[in-house]
Amino acid sequence: MKGLEISRAYYKEFGEPMLKEKFPELMDKIATGVFGSGSECFGFDDELSRDHDFDPGFMILLPGEEAVDRKEEFALERAYAALPKEFMGVTRPNLSPVGGNRRGVIRAEEFFKEKVGALYEEVKVGGGASWLATPSYALAEATNGEIFFDGTGEITRIREVLKFYPDDIMKKKLAGHLLLMAQSGQYNYTRCIQHGENAAAQLAAIEFAKNTMSAVFLLNGAYEPFYKWSFRAMRNLPKLSLTAELLEYLITTDNEGELASDKYDVIEGIAADIIDELIDRSLTKANCGDLEKHAYSVNDGIADSDLRNMHVLAAI
Repeated sequence: MKGLEISRAYYKEFGEPMLKEKFPELMDKIATGVFGSGSECFGFDDELSRDHDFDPGFMILLPGEEAVDRKEEFALERAYAALPKEFMGVTRPNLSPVGGNRRGVIRAEEFFKEKVGALYEEVKVGGGASWLATPSYALAEATNGEIFFDGTGEITRIREVLKFYPDDIMKKKLAGHLLLMAQSGQYNYTRCIQHGENAAAQLAAIEFAKNTMSAVFLLNGAYEPFYKWSFRAMRNLPKLSLTAELLEYLITTDNEGELASDKYDVIEGIAADIIDELIDRSLTKANCGDLEKHAYSVNDGIADSDLRNMHVLAAI
């Protein structure tokens, strides 16, 4: 059973009854769930994942002290700490009186500010100037997992706003990654080979793979998670998921002889697939195989003139 399923079952069996019995007056102020850091929040956990930070517990998210004061916070933490220590063969770690890092009683503002910084305050009031500065993996951690209960609906609302980039931000980021794909894969890879710089050629292949992966996540309307889970997550995407195998081939093979020529063909094949998707989505008006031209065409499609006129790599 996956970690998220274990946590959901633990909450239903122990957490929900405890909260309803001991803190009925707080039920319209708190939210519970499991999301954030950890493979279980993405559904990527396996037996190896259980060697650290694996917990059947759950989060109790609190609003500010004006709604739930420190005395109530401490009482919640004490009650959470008193819940059964073992469930379905998984043992809960001890938490300090002020709560744990990933589970237990957590102030919602502290959690979201740790993940997305100033963007949290902006989306609360309908803004979002900090989208460009917020890493995709942090946004993924703010929106993954599951909400079990949300008394006010505010946590659900914030997560919904953060669910994916606004259209113009997506296009700015996509344009930047397309440009770097063109630079590293369509241009620099073969140049490095011609100069006899095989190590540099491999770096170019890696840069191409990294930026291709980012572009594929953007085209799927999904945040790219932390790098160690990127390939696994990419294989589950509905569009262009097979690109993951090609990227793995590019970065795990050398650059000698005919292999270099074959790898360049793979790069061009990936570029063609990406361009087809751009055209199908009406994201580009360019009509060629040059990713650089498509990058600038995507950038030209940004509605906000200030964002459009920023450097094409401003969002990378």
